[in-house]
Amino acid sequence: MDIDVSFDFTTDSRRFWDDFWYRNRGLGHGTSDPDLESPTLRRYHSLLWRRELPNGQFLDLREWYGNDYIKWNDRRFGSDSIITGFRYGKCRKLIEDVEDTFDDLEDYHQWMESVIRKTYTIGGSIIFPKHHQSMNQCRGQNPRIVDRWDLTLECIRRYYDGIDDPDHNPLSSCIRMDSWFYDLFVDFKGYVDFFFLQDCVSKDYSQVRFFIDTEPFEYHPFPKDVDEYMSWIDRNLDFVSKRNKRIQGLASGMAL
Repeated sequence: MDIDVSFDFTTDSRRFWDDFWYRNRGLGHGTSDPDLESPTLRRYHSLLWRRELPNGQFLDLREWYGNDYIKWNDRRFGSDSIITGFRYGKCRKLIEDVEDTFDDLEDYHQWMESVIRKTYTIGGSIIFPKHHQSMNQCRGQNPRIVDRWDLTLECIRRYYDGIDDPDHNPLSSCIRMDSWFYDLFVDFKGYVDFFFLQDCVSKDYSQVRFFIDTEPFEYHPFPKDVDEYMSWIDRNLDFVSKRNKRIQGLASGMAL
């Protein structure tokens, strides 16, 4: 596979960085979305996941364009960035406190740009079925998930364990909507191994390793202070780096 795990998908996404720090009232926002705009990311997804599934079927993904993105058996899939820096309006005070730990604003901007570029490599991306109120939307809108990948994966783990109560699995209805997709992987281990998520879970696959120590599914589980925010970023970067190495192993034909 011709896959460069260091490739930054913001670089082929229609001037992503233009006026970046003037947007979102200074919190920063790209002019385009690499999950939609980067042709390299779309190609990498279609290459990486086009292989045999745990249930014995072959995921014969094909690149398409526009809303179709990539398809298989008339099913549509979209890309989702699984890493977030919480540069949201409701986290403004936290982000401003993070900014204050740097010598000046320019140093903060350079640091955050480096974080964004590292997380917009293939190790920071995954695919889900694409439709209205798909996982991509639900995990960002749910106030007990707030786009956190570790909590999203915990919901997926609980689905495979048969935990369907929304109080104990806030994404249960979203996952059930695409049960056909999750059934392709047979069980949680099958899902984790297929998408190279082993560094998010315990060795026996029985637990998800949370990136920060919040209670599962409390409301608005954002980092509570600068130290926890920086720990969140460090753990996300560590996960992306390790996942990129696993993906590189597949691309180069090495044992994982």
